[in-house]
Order: sequence, then C-alpha cells, then structure tokens
Amino acid sequence: MAFTTNVPVLEVTGLHFGWPGNPLFQDLSLQLPAGVSVVHGEESSGKTTLLKLLAGDLRADRGAFVLRNTHLQTHADAYRAQVFRTEPRSDALDAISAQAWFATLVSRYPRFNLDTAQELARGFALDAHIDKPMYMLSAGSKRKVWLSAAFAAGTPLTLIDEPFAALDMRSIRFLHALLQEASEHTDRAWVLADHAPPEGLALKIQLALGAS
Repeated sequence: MAFTTNVPVLEVTGLHFGWPGNPLFQDLSLQLPAGVSVVHGEESSGKTTLLKLLAGDLRADRGAFVLRNTHLQTHADAYRAQVFRTEPRSDALDAISAQAWFATLVSRYPRFNLDTAQELARGFALDAHIDKPMYMLSAGSKRKVWLSAAFAAGTPLTLIDEPFAALDMRSIRFLHALLQEASEHTDRAWVLADHAPPEGLALKIQLALGAS
C-alpha cells in the first residue's frame, strides 16, 4: 500500500516489519508532507510501533527511510537528530525536573528553543511543577512536559503518541490550537498516533492501521 504527496519531508519505501506471528507492515510506502498527519487504529494495530520505526528507534526488517535527504540506513545519528519522539509511558526521566530535561535538549536538537519550551510549559499550566522531579508529576502533567518539548524542538519530524491522553480540557484546547498552527507548517511534519483522527484539524494524511 502506498500514500503519496508532492513534497515529502519523510519518504518511506518498502517497509516490512512484524512480530513473530504478527506481520504488521508489508511493503508499506509513504511520502509524508509538512503539516499534521495521523496514524489511527485499535489497540495492537501497530500505531506506536510505526512511530518507533519512523523515528529510527526500532529497526525495520526491510525498507528505506529518507528524512530531508538524510538516509537512516547510512546516517542514523544525523537522521535521529531531526526527529522528536518521546515514550509517554517511560519512567526514564523520573529523577530529573522538566526544567533540567529541557536544558539537555538544547544540545541534542540544533533548533531547540529553551524560551519557547518554558513559554509552552506555562501555557500548559506547569508553572508550579517545572522544577519538581518528574516522578512527582501526574500522567497528564508529564505529557504536558513532553508536548512542550515537542513544539520547542524545531525538528523536521515530530511524532506524538496519543497526544490528548490524560489532559484536562484547558490543556486539550491549548494543544488543539498548537496543532492547528502546526497544520500550516511548510517545513515540519507532525505525525499523531491515536485511536481516531482528531476533529477540527486539517490533516495531510490519515493512515488507518488494521483496517480491512
């Protein structure tokens, strides 16, 4: 199956990947444009797995990944430096604060803007939590930290798993406004993974997984 556009930020060709007894992707090709796209489907349909593959965090059985003329197979570090993805269920950063984590991202992503990250954290009402170790934060507050970093990273490709999960209504509205702005980007591609496409956004690609 193939999904094409005119000016891709990311081009994937001939992706094959599966778990034992569960072949998820067979000859999947896509051209991902700037703006916001979504991968949707039921549980265990491969949404998170696809994001990991696109990020270069999981090795495909076969296939080529080219992000802004950078080939994952031959320039893996340069490729990954152009991708922002976090693992929302991970506890790997629990010992440090959001503020400290933001500071580490300045060296990891060339276009990361620390002031923007702090401004977005305020927009998500994280002011009282920005200096707390992240193990003290709720699931929703942790997700707001990841989202603040994602929108400040300036990466050509940003991958967000279940962006609205565990958020309060105020934060949902704030995130929706950020995604509306992102949908008009001409140099950055955003891929959301969720059970269903979000309403009210101009989406470039809607890729349904597990659909017959």
